[in-house]
Amino acid sequence: MTVYNINLGIGWASSGVEYAQLYRAKMFRNIGIDAKFVFMDLILNENIQHFTENIGLENNEVIWLYSFFTDMEIKPSTYTLQQLEATFPLTPTRIEKTEKFVRYLYENEDKMMTAYFAQGSTTNVHRVEYVSRGKLIRKDFFTDKKFMTEYYTPRNNAAYLYQRRYFNNDGTVAYEHILDGDEGIFKFKDKICYNKQELVSYFIQKLNLTSEDVVILDRGTGIAQSIFMNVKPAKLGVVVHAEHYNENSTDDNNILWNNYYEYQFSNSDKVDFYITSTDVQTELLEEQFSKYYGVHPKVVTIPVGSIDELKYNDSRNDFSLVTASRLAAEKNIGWLIEAVHLAKAELPELTFDIFGAGGEESKLKEIIKKLGAEEYIKLQGHKDLTDVYKQYGLYVSASGSEGFGLTLLEAIGSGLPIIGFDVNYGNPTFVTDKINGYLVPKDTDDTNLLISSLSKAIIKVYKENSIENMHDNSYRRAADFLTSKVEEKWSELIKEVTSND
Repeated sequence: MTVYNINLGIGWASSGVEYAQLYRAKMFRNIGIDAKFVFMDLILNENIQHFTENIGLENNEVIWLYSFFTDMEIKPSTYTLQQLEATFPLTPTRIEKTEKFVRYLYENEDKMMTAYFAQGSTTNVHRVEYVSRGKLIRKDFFTDKKFMTEYYTPRNNAAYLYQRRYFNNDGTVAYEHILDGDEGIFKFKDKICYNKQELVSYFIQKLNLTSEDVVILDRGTGIAQSIFMNVKPAKLGVVVHAEHYNENSTDDNNILWNNYYEYQFSNSDKVDFYITSTDVQTELLEEQFSKYYGVHPKVVTIPVGSIDELKYNDSRNDFSLVTASRLAAEKNIGWLIEAVHLAKAELPELTFDIFGAGGEESKLKEIIKKLGAEEYIKLQGHKDLTDVYKQYGLYVSASGSEGFGLTLLEAIGSGLPIIGFDVNYGNPTFVTDKINGYLVPKDTDDTNLLISSLSKAIIKVYKENSIENMHDNSYRRAADFLTSKVEEKWSELIKEVTSND
């Protein structure tokens, strides 16, 4: 039994989807489930192994669509300049070196080749580009050996890509991609795929899936239909990573799904289970399936993240407030600064630390300076907060929406009550109003009223409640998100769907 987790692309700056997959990978390792993480995009700006290793996936867990049909394994770039130079039939007339590439010039023949280094290396080659008489004619791509070549010809004063060849370890051609513009055919020894969708279908077929296998679709743009048509007899799951519908364009008769999930939701009869990260979203999605489609597919809640342990501290400063996020406009951190400033008048012990980096930093500094709050409100930059939250007394947020909210989970895992808006999906997942924080209604567009409401909620924590009790209640809530419990949820789900025939 294998669980195949299907994504599109990956890069150095991974998104929440990739981090969700990493959490899942760690849990599957712990509970002994064989899992593969499949990437469907053509990634040539860097060796895909460097991206997957960077986020924490192991080589044997990764499948890349374009190398799957070869016998090449996922490997780092170890092909060296020395190996490349050993293949030269002639000695270059001149060599130019930089930190990112080495250029070999054959000036008598008006030819040159440029070897580009893999990220962070000055010896290992990622690709080599060949230019003749000022025209790009070829690119070779390497891991420990050449795995693919692109061929170009001049067209309309530009380099026109017309063919890719993917190689096996022994240098033989595994298959070819013959291009005509953005489309093209994939030519194998025994099959031709006439577009990317057919290639994905062929890939799914070649997995030889059984009823004991599970396919989890994390991203489906451009590939969902091919997967849906070929996945059986395996079980199919769809993960909902974001807001799944447009509330403003939905009425009693029609719903506008997020276009990233529309195909997956419209074909719910082919899906064995959907996964959301919060109970709030699970309940809403179930209601919407019932109301608009009259169906009741299986929707389960499995948190997108977890905490390994609860973080305790007997010497925290209860009057110290904290928030952590990107310093972006939608996080409304300026509102928090003003709310803390207002609350300071009644709670003079208050301090507020803001962790994170982003484009709003200079604006926030100006707000703090304007309020004369430099002594008690500070921007602390981006830091690892694993053992920092437990030093504080209260977490505050003014974000208008959160998908899951890993920072919120980490905060309650350190016993912090939370003040935030009563908006989907993070805050109501982690906060029970008046028990371990306050859910502030966001029922107005009046910024001053919202700031005032946040400020009043801060004051209530200290004047109308026992903050010690709130700490205890946050710990109790956080216990539901311990890694061991989330692992149990995954184990139970996989066992249930694979034994339900």
